Amino acid sequence: MDVPKEASIADLARLMASGALQSVDLVETFQERIAACDGPFRSIAFLNPDALEIAGERDRERAAGRVRGLMHGVPVLLKDNIATGDAMMTSAGSLALDGVRAKADSHVAGRLRQAGTVLLGKTNLSEWANFRSTRSSSGWSSRGGQVRNAYATDRTPGGSSSGSGVAVARDFAPAAIGTETDGSIVGPSAMNSVVGIKPTLGLVSRTGIIPIAASQDTAGPMARTVADAAILLGAISGPDPDDRASRPAQDADFTEFLDSGALRGARIGVVRSYAGFHETVDRVFGRALEVLEDAGAVLVDEVPMPSRDDIRPHETVVMRTEFRTGLNAWLSALGPECPVHSLAELIAFNIEHAERVMPWFGQELLIASEKTGGTGSDTYRKALAECRRLTRNEGIDRAIDTFALDALVAPTSAVPWAIDLVNGDNRLGGSSCLAAVSGCPSVTVPAGYVAGLPVGLSFIAAAWRDGPLIGYAHAFEQAARARVPPGPARNWLEGPG
Repeated sequence: MDVPKEASIADLARLMASGALQSVDLVETFQERIAACDGPFRSIAFLNPDALEIAGERDRERAAGRVRGLMHGVPVLLKDNIATGDAMMTSAGSLALDGVRAKADSHVAGRLRQAGTVLLGKTNLSEWANFRSTRSSSGWSSRGGQVRNAYATDRTPGGSSSGSGVAVARDFAPAAIGTETDGSIVGPSAMNSVVGIKPTLGLVSRTGIIPIAASQDTAGPMARTVADAAILLGAISGPDPDDRASRPAQDADFTEFLDSGALRGARIGVVRSYAGFHETVDRVFGRALEVLEDAGAVLVDEVPMPSRDDIRPHETVVMRTEFRTGLNAWLSALGPECPVHSLAELIAFNIEHAERVMPWFGQELLIASEKTGGTGSDTYRKALAECRRLTRNEGIDRAIDTFALDALVAPTSAVPWAIDLVNGDNRLGGSSCLAAVSGCPSVTVPAGYVAGLPVGLSFIAAAWRDGPLIGYAHAFEQAARARVPPGPARNWLEGPG
């Protein structure tokens, strides 16, 4: 039996349970799809050479009556900044880490293995999770080249979990893991018309993930439906004694919240100040608000919120400072096979290999981070306090308390812009900073299209309200039915495929 196109995780689980398919069949099918179709998109960094062997083990376990859950035997892709203690490298897209293998699994990878998943491979990404240059092109890395949007190959895939978003949209796997510091899950999810969940900070362990900013970093699921993303979130979430932000989730099974009627009576705050950057996005946003109302939501309009421009200067200080601290710790733990063991050595490596590493843009963010004063400095502490004040005390928490809200909504990001390796990303607007900087959860769901290019709607809630938020996103998804699978590979300028 052939693997159905765009089959859900539940579909695949049922097919394996019935004996119609085995995990080996799934792995072979996705490997063949990637080999045949990923060329124009460059979403896959490399495949796991042991995937078929692992799939065979999962099939033998099933035959013996040991099934670990819905994820048993299901192939999943991981972003190439998530460590796996196996034959696969963990490079963050950098030539400096090309071929460097981690000594152990990340907590996320370990949880996936425990759930019975097959780690199919790793996805390409924006180099160093898009924390290298102020003129970077999202999805470009010196190791993997330029990832291209699933709907138009001349358009950005969004970053930094670019390959994860594209691979899921093109059905190279049923789901993938991305990471986010600010927008790196929800951005590429929206721009490739898939679902992305940025969990509450601490719900998913950061152990074994190449860091940017400890106060904002998290991994999260990317899938074609909220249901699949919820299943995957349940697999990767869980307490980790090695991560000081980690705590047990109140909700272990997020599928319990998959209620198509969850929006009835829910009070949803509309953050219009995070829209208004493009009239076509506003039209999609307006239609999404109508869907919410029709589904029974009570909309509270014009909910005030601090602006991105107010938040960004403080966030920049926090990210640069924490990046230096975190990356130095990561690199210093790598073995002698790695050519760099500090941020300063990485900067020097990039200069020495500039022709390959920096043919289009530089490393201004790395240099600026190296100059920071450390997490003990007054500058850092003040910036972190301002971030929390603006996004929590005067942001999400205040809005939810003042207006008795269950969640907030805003457009996730701009329409995917044309790839420009010289000038960099053409960012117009988006709402990711609210959840990212505060540590609160957000879920982006496909909301519609502008000239065939995807637009997403973000649901944002208070910390540790991931479960109910998934319920609202699922209810919207079921009511809107907005997602349209991508067609054949094409440039947007060529017109519809």
